[in-house]
Amino acid sequence: MASGKSTVYWDYIKIEELLALQSGIADSDEGLANDEVMFIVIHQIDELWFKLAIRELVHVRDLFAREKVREQSLSSAVRGIRRTALLFEQVARHFALMETMTTRDYLGFRDKLSPASGFQSAQLREIEILLGLRVDERLPLGHDNDYLRALRYPDGRESPASRRVEARLGDSPSLHEAIGEWLYRTPIQGSTPELPGDEEEVVRFLERYLAAQALELEDAREQAVAAAPGEADRKRLDQRYHQEQANARAFLMADDATPEQRRRWSRIRAALVFIESYRELPLLAWPRELLDAIVELEQAFVIFRQRHARMVERVVGRRTGTGGSAGVDYLDQTALRYRVFRDLWAVRTLLIQRSALPPLERPEAYHFIAADDD
Repeated sequence: MASGKSTVYWDYIKIEELLALQSGIADSDEGLANDEVMFIVIHQIDELWFKLAIRELVHVRDLFAREKVREQSLSSAVRGIRRTALLFEQVARHFALMETMTTRDYLGFRDKLSPASGFQSAQLREIEILLGLRVDERLPLGHDNDYLRALRYPDGRESPASRRVEARLGDSPSLHEAIGEWLYRTPIQGSTPELPGDEEEVVRFLERYLAAQALELEDAREQAVAAAPGEADRKRLDQRYHQEQANARAFLMADDATPEQRRRWSRIRAALVFIESYRELPLLAWPRELLDAIVELEQAFVIFRQRHARMVERVVGRRTGTGGSAGVDYLDQTALRYRVFRDLWAVRTLLIQRSALPPLERPEAYHFIAADDD
């Protein structure tokens, strides 16, 4: 039953409260330059986009944190991940507005920010944690404080930002971990981890796949070597193709993992290859869409970081950041090194033509089964 209470747009959106928040450290925005108000507005909008991104990522993470992930939920997960990618595309577009400021425009109010820094965006740190960026993968900010200390007040007291990030650190699993667990359970040639002989079945699939990939690489090597202009080039190409083949085996057999984790990571990577290779099968169609959406999301995040670095370089050059960071150099390094779903990118190097794939065994395990009319 309706309450009978009418709602107006400005109350529902909290317009008056929202428009009173652009004063920075002043009492009101009346005395501020348009450039400073624009700077504040853009960052506030970014934080609202980040709020939506966190909600979407938590929803998707929770779907995959279940012991059994229903096939019907994958479409919702794909939508959430792609929406998050679009959110980061929107944030990246804001940098064009920032670039309408000249260096002198920004320097007119930059000193008000010190020692504040965009690094202190707790929600951006939350997104990184939710995705699965580990503490030991973080780059130093440019001074002795670690990233958690940088989120506290200058005197070391806890802040809303530090409390928010500390809480997120205790919120597990990450999306990377949840997706990994789901991939680990993927049927490979109809076999699942709990079945007897699963390890042997997965190794057999990988050996057959690597043999097919080796044949494809050999054809490519022969053509490249035949077209090489000199002996040095032929040797270089020969070595390159043989190294690619060796890298493929080391990756799929998880030689980089500890002995205790090797079987697990090998199976996860086998699942990635299996889903990508046989994606036309009905029960693999949505899993493949999911993997593609995750790559799309991480790509959008990387582009956002790169675009941020170029905007900062254009407006203030390579000077030290307001929070003491290395500025553009720090931002460039995060774009290069803050990658979470590395295996999803790496597996693209190993994929082969559809016609070269090993024959699929037990294909009936990957088709939808119609309900019995009786």
